[in-house]
Amino acid sequence: MIPVVFIHPDGTRQAFDAAAGSSLMQAATNAGVHGIVAECGGSAMCATCHVYVDPAWAGRLPPPLSNEVEMLECTASERRPTSRLSCQIQLGAALAGLTVELPERQQ
Repeated sequence: MIPVVFIHPDGTRQAFDAAAGSSLMQAATNAGVHGIVAECGGSAMCATCHVYVDPAWAGRLPPPLSNEVEMLECTASERRPTSRLSCQIQLGAALAGLTVELPERQQ
């Protein structure tokens, strides 16, 4: 299991363990994280699983592919340098403790 932390817009921290090999979006929806809509089910087609990766973790992620970059132009909340789609983040041991912030809104 991979521990992850979501920080809600009000500052509330929601920590839980996620299955290795799952996407961060899958882990969030399975854990009932309010704020991850995931309309497209994880195919990088909707930008409703947008998160802000903690800067301490951002460099540990592979760079986004072109389809993710394109969808990040469509986020409902401000795009930041550490913006990512959680459906494109695959969880593994190297990301144990990953911390992300949720934007104010997804739609």
